[in-house]
Amino acid sequence: MKTIRRYLYTDVVTAVAFVTLGFLALFFFFDLVDELRWVGRSNSGYQVTQALGFVALSIPGHLYELLPITVLIGTIFVMARLAQSSEYTILRTSGLGPWRALQMLLTLGMAFAVLTFAVGDYVSPYSERAAQLVKARFQGDLTTGQTGAWLRERQGNDAFAVNVQSLSSDGRMKGVRIFAFDDRGFTLAMTQAEGAIFGPGAAWTLQGVQRSEFHTRGLERARVERQVKDSMVWPTRISTEMVAAAVLQPDKMPTLDLFQYIRHLDANGQSAQRYEIEFWRKVFYPLSCLVMVVLALPFAYLHFRSGGIATYVFGGVMAGISFFLLNNVFGYIGNLQNWLPWLTAAAPGIIYSILSLTAFGWLVLRR
Repeated sequence: MKTIRRYLYTDVVTAVAFVTLGFLALFFFFDLVDELRWVGRSNSGYQVTQALGFVALSIPGHLYELLPITVLIGTIFVMARLAQSSEYTILRTSGLGPWRALQMLLTLGMAFAVLTFAVGDYVSPYSERAAQLVKARFQGDLTTGQTGAWLRERQGNDAFAVNVQSLSSDGRMKGVRIFAFDDRGFTLAMTQAEGAIFGPGAAWTLQGVQRSEFHTRGLERARVERQVKDSMVWPTRISTEMVAAAVLQPDKMPTLDLFQYIRHLDANGQSAQRYEIEFWRKVFYPLSCLVMVVLALPFAYLHFRSGGIATYVFGGVMAGISFFLLNNVFGYIGNLQNWLPWLTAAAPGIIYSILSLTAFGWLVLRR
């Protein structure tokens, strides 16, 4: 069985690698064509070299999204080819039963799942952030919408609403506004800063500060104190990752940072539905590689005419694309309809698991 396992694993890994490289090359070409429209505009200094760097840094993100699909296509191709050449029939007569074949593919699928998780949790977030910083260095600051990112935090009985207009390429915050409220909901202070940096410790260092304090307790008439400072240290638990999460897309964050950001939102009474769905998607998405190899196994038990293998490979491509679309559609619908986050994220995998097991039971076990 070691020989059969080595032979099967080599063929599947080679096919998956070939399909993955093909898709990545296609995405690289499309991204580069789209990015070339920004080259040479005004005096930003954004040239072809920077565009190539930005597109190259976006490859890990595409790899994370494509791996389950390419695993399905590559495994279907290998299984169908083995069936067409009658090699799989020989393997069956050598003792490769359905359950043993399923066990082999699930082991390989688990390896692909670990690879998908590693790329999505360790490589893709940092490469995506580096890509955005490359673009920000030549085209402007990172921002979200016209008002920037908004965050909330509680410190004792006081609440704070924080607005960050944008992030510069060196990680510095620009256009910072901090609103402080007491337990009655009255405004205690408003702080505006031209910029801010993270640190020292659990604090921000504000620069170019204009601060207005509103005194309303125990006074017949409200009083406002205004201060202008070159710098000011504001203690806060809002970290770099939290600000980046508010500015960048949540699906580009590592799982642990996303979990901590969800806890921060919950602790401060903010809606975390969108981020919870993304968190559970990052948990379940790598496991879809297991579903894909199970879905591909029945193709080894089909009978092919000459040249018929292309039809089944095309069917595998359509199945992979439909899984990707279904995964995105459930995310949007779950966010709009306020579905359970874990169920929203797991639903596409559950649907395809049922299809995989049905196909396995009908084409493999019953036949």
